[in-house]
Amino acid sequence: MVTAGYMNSDAHEEFFTHVDAANIDLKAFSEGFYKTYCKGNLKPVLDTLIYVREFTDVWLELTNLIIPTLNDNPKEIKEMCQWVLGNLGADTPLHFSAFHPDYQLKNISKTPPATLTMAREIAMEVGLNFVYTGNVYDVSGDATFCTSCDEVVIQRDWYKIQKNTLQAGRCPKCSILVPGYF
Repeated sequence: MVTAGYMNSDAHEEFFTHVDAANIDLKAFSEGFYKTYCKGNLKPVLDTLIYVREFTDVWLELTNLIIPTLNDNPKEIKEMCQWVLGNLGADTPLHFSAFHPDYQLKNISKTPPATLTMAREIAMEVGLNFVYTGNVYDVSGDATFCTSCDEVVIQRDWYKIQKNTLQAGRCPKCSILVPGYF
């Protein structure tokens, strides 16, 4: 399931009972962005993320579409990554995706690949283990690395898997279990 995660907490239990995996968009990490561009609030999304992590067996991944000048501030990105680490854990996959001008935001330029690289580096410095870049060609940002020996265990080219060396979900080099549903 792909969702913005914006829902009333009363619906959490019934809704997520029927879900195996979710990619939830964390649009930004500022209340101002959510009020202005989403016509909503950040807190319900954060509450949904915490609910999924703490009360379900749903495989959880996050996506953050980085929009130049709106949510690309390194300080905000770091705060978001620290929140993810502290509330969802180091093994929660986080995808930073490039924005492309469209619809009501045609006046904003596309996200430079360097911005995605910067966001990925911040997330990894904070301590997140599985951080990816999307909507751009980035061999390193498309790869899943073993957290123990740094071996590339899954290599992607955009959405196509080029190599998957996992053996029963384990790194072939050091045998550590790589979290995920494979």
